[in-house]
Amino acid sequence: MKDILTLGIESSCDETSVAVVKNGREVLSNVINSQIKIHEKFGGVVPEIASRNHIEAISSVTKKALEEAKISFDDIDNIACTYGPGLVGALLVGVSYAKGLSYALQKPLTGTNHIEGHIAANYITHKELKPPFLCLIISGGHTHLVHIKDYDKFEILGKTRDDAIGEAFDKVARVIGLGYPGGPKVDKLAKEGKPTIELPKTHMEGLDFSFSGVKTAIINLHHKNPDINKADLCASFEKYVTDILLENTLRASEQLGIKTIALAGGVSANSYIRENFLKLQERGYQIYYPTPILCTDNAAMIASAGYYRYIAGVTSQLDLNAVPNLKIS
Repeated sequence: MKDILTLGIESSCDETSVAVVKNGREVLSNVINSQIKIHEKFGGVVPEIASRNHIEAISSVTKKALEEAKISFDDIDNIACTYGPGLVGALLVGVSYAKGLSYALQKPLTGTNHIEGHIAANYITHKELKPPFLCLIISGGHTHLVHIKDYDKFEILGKTRDDAIGEAFDKVARVIGLGYPGGPKVDKLAKEGKPTIELPKTHMEGLDFSFSGVKTAIINLHHKNPDINKADLCASFEKYVTDILLENTLRASEQLGIKTIALAGGVSANSYIRENFLKLQERGYQIYYPTPILCTDNAAMIASAGYYRYIAGVTSQLDLNAVPNLKIS
């Protein structure tokens, strides 16, 4: 069977990334141009600045990805790009560039869902992983608990009703003065503290999540007592959100009879969350998560997800547009 090389393009937020992946699982290159240093001074991503930087970077990032993979455009079989969800201006840069390449090279175009890309990151790290399994997608923009029935069949079991978990991490970090990006900084400081601060728990029906209540509680605690132990506050926050994630995931596992669980998204790199999910292995669960570089936004995961759409016969036309609020199909 002929190897299929997919060129992946990711520009949904503040990373301009282009990758070449063989047969959906073998990464030949994965170039990531991060804008973290640019947005750090603003305390978060500024959409207009992100879009401008994508425009400046995308051609050189693509050239570097091809060079690292030691291939040319002629070797590419499929072009996969993120078309949602994400920041509309940022998405349009990657979508427009991918459509231009598809037209000029006469190569198939596959519009790819960013969330499905996060799921597919596990296929790259764990070559043996196959559906069905449960996937907990936790990132700056998303909190989804998904039943992966097949490579192209998904069922959302639960999602956040308000803030995404990564958004809550960033807001907590901002309030207590840690800066942006908040997730890694909260994780680091939490290691110096103890989860001794009681936080109110929000009870949701079904398998949905809510993080705005705990975020507000921490803001109020800090305002009332600016001298509160920040390390203990971070440790307590991490324990709270991890308990919620574990509780819902285990309930879904029991309901479906599935004991294979994957983590995905930027927050899946959090050391406390990983440690506590790994403890489930003692109870017979199989736990998977991507390598740290594949937890953040990257084009290799888009190329992987795009490959599975491509071999299923799903391709896009040149009228493909950015869909900032795109749902899992």
